[in-house]
Amino acid sequence: MTQVDPRRLIPRTDRLLALPPVREARVRLGEDAVRAVVREIQDRARGGALPPDQVPDAVVAALAARRSTRLRPVLNATGVVVHTNLGRAPLAAAAVEALVSASGYVDVELDLASGTRSKRGVALREALLQACPAAEDTLVVNNGAAALVLATTALAGAGQAEFDVREVVVSRGELIEIGAGFRLPDLIASTGARLREVGTTNRTHLKDYAEAIGPQTGCVLKVHQSNFRVEGFTCAVSVSELRALTAAKQLPLVVDLGSGLLAPEPLLPGEPDAATALADGADIVTASGDKLLGGPQAGIVLGRAEVLQRLARHPLARAVRADKLTLAALEATVRAGASPVTRALHADPGQLRARAQRLAAAVGASVVAHDGRVGGGGAPGVPLPGWAVRLPAAAAAALRAGEPAVLPRVHDGACLVDLRCIPESDDDRLLAAVSAALAGIAEADR
Repeated sequence: MTQVDPRRLIPRTDRLLALPPVREARVRLGEDAVRAVVREIQDRARGGALPPDQVPDAVVAALAARRSTRLRPVLNATGVVVHTNLGRAPLAAAAVEALVSASGYVDVELDLASGTRSKRGVALREALLQACPAAEDTLVVNNGAAALVLATTALAGAGQAEFDVREVVVSRGELIEIGAGFRLPDLIASTGARLREVGTTNRTHLKDYAEAIGPQTGCVLKVHQSNFRVEGFTCAVSVSELRALTAAKQLPLVVDLGSGLLAPEPLLPGEPDAATALADGADIVTASGDKLLGGPQAGIVLGRAEVLQRLARHPLARAVRADKLTLAALEATVRAGASPVTRALHADPGQLRARAQRLAAAVGASVVAHDGRVGGGGAPGVPLPGWAVRLPAAAAAALRAGEPAVLPRVHDGACLVDLRCIPESDDDRLLAAVSAALAGIAEADR
């Protein structure tokens, strides 16, 4: 009797694609991605690694585990609120809803009433000006660095024959390096402008700026140092002092805030904000949208209408403009007012301790005092008092590799799980992740 080749029993592709869970996956993941998974499972069966009758279940299981992106959601258990490696600010529910709403066709540059083209980002402009009445106008680009580059290019970049300017006057103490090794001097130099450095690392006086200003000066720039502090024998010039000088010289004063506060935050009294900087005399301020503001990655420029128009007319403005998803999510963030960043900053230490104690009791661990941080270059050195669950250091790797992925802090030979940035609704998921990590460690030790 002839024996049937078991490979002939492997289900055909069309039958596998017709399975209800596979049809749903085709909508979610796309035809090509699903077919690739089907072929992979069939090849495993042809090689003898999988019995033919298990192919359908294997395909369904593989597709259920497949994500539409390789980016993995992470529970942030570090206590760092604006964590750059985790995408900075987590979006508010309103911003997520706005993203979904804007994912199709939207009236981003269309007046539906007349059927004619309209200005881009009108609703976001209204929201920002309502949130920061000190500004006359605003412009949104794709990130904070782009906002600063656009400002210095339009006001002092190469090829500005109309204004015949090439220099940006800035204090040496403010020539900072931001994330991933990018340095502010390099960013400005890329615009074709020439830096005119004044003062020293620790002390800069008003007369230093005054002596540096000349016919080739395009603007004066003041930069918030963000991720470090200089203490001791120091001196810096305030925005209001610089305003008196730049107004007399008829030069624009640009203030780079970095962290993106639109108004003062009592919890962070040393962190500059747009409303105060504009009231003190800045012509324009630049900031990031995905830090303390709690929105998507964006660069925000606020200030005098005349200066903003110079930026908006520059050809570079088109190259760095924000897309419809950013415009929608940022508008929703600004209108909502509160965000996950705000809630994490103002988390009640008593509630954090109670949540940590419940987690610790469930897994047989201890609770220790632990200070969180703002992160993202904001409020360096300012502690956010809280608590963390202390686990063995080996738990850190298991938590990062688990499902859900959890990023803790490893410090002094221990794995610290801080719940500040984890929504209370995720406490059960966190418990499951910690339990699985500890179980894995115990199994490995046996």
